[in-house]
Amino acid sequence: MASKDKGSLAASKGLMQNYLSELLTEEEIEPVEEQKQQLDKLLQQASVTHNVDEKQLDVITSAKSLNKQPTIVAKTPIKEKIETDTVKPTVQQEETTLKTKKSQAEFVIKKEKDYRKGSFQAMFFDVAGLIVAVPLIELGGIHNVDKTNSLMGKPSWFKGVMLHREEKINVVDTAQWIMPEKCTDALINSLNYQYVIMLNNSAWGLMAENLIDTVTLEQDDVKWLKDSTKRPWLAGLIKDRMCALIDVEALVLMLDEGANIHQSA
Repeated sequence: MASKDKGSLAASKGLMQNYLSELLTEEEIEPVEEQKQQLDKLLQQASVTHNVDEKQLDVITSAKSLNKQPTIVAKTPIKEKIETDTVKPTVQQEETTLKTKKSQAEFVIKKEKDYRKGSFQAMFFDVAGLIVAVPLIELGGIHNVDKTNSLMGKPSWFKGVMLHREEKINVVDTAQWIMPEKCTDALINSLNYQYVIMLNNSAWGLMAENLIDTVTLEQDDVKWLKDSTKRPWLAGLIKDRMCALIDVEALVLMLDEGANIHQSA
């Protein structure tokens, strides 16, 4: 049994190394040699389980985002009046059209994040050896994994609905959402989800195996992603740990539309 567990862990590490290597190569973040060294550090971290003390967990669990959905204000183009009986749409009508339109533009037209204005805190957790970070200000809370009720017709990454104090939580199998092409049966069966990380004030929660720690980051600690339409869920990559920093607002929009990491429903 022990040898089987070691084999699964080794396979998981190999998958994570390939996955991050592909991701980092596409973004052209670091030279090849330095990238390899960073990946080696990640693999060392993946084999160790870190704990968060109770006081720190209380702070994380009680953290609530003060952010609200941005209001998109459309500017009415100024045109020369040609006919007196021409009816022009009001600014309010144009604004409503923009708000209700479901498109990639919604991932781009966003207000500047509070955590893009200086130092900020991020909480780190891991899934199958892959470390993921969430800005603390956009963390809606942390719950222990409980029984979920699966729903028919939902994608494989939708774990089900979990009840917590009469609150319905849509639980996401993080591994199957972030890296579906890497999720073999062996990897899925080896996952040991213990927590549900709530995304802002939404009803969505990401499953996590371990809570690692909470760190204060500076702007230069992150390689910010410039093209938000390609990977709207990814705010950037944290350099020293070579891990993903989630854009919570964009991820919630994708989950609401039933989209996976490839932006297809």
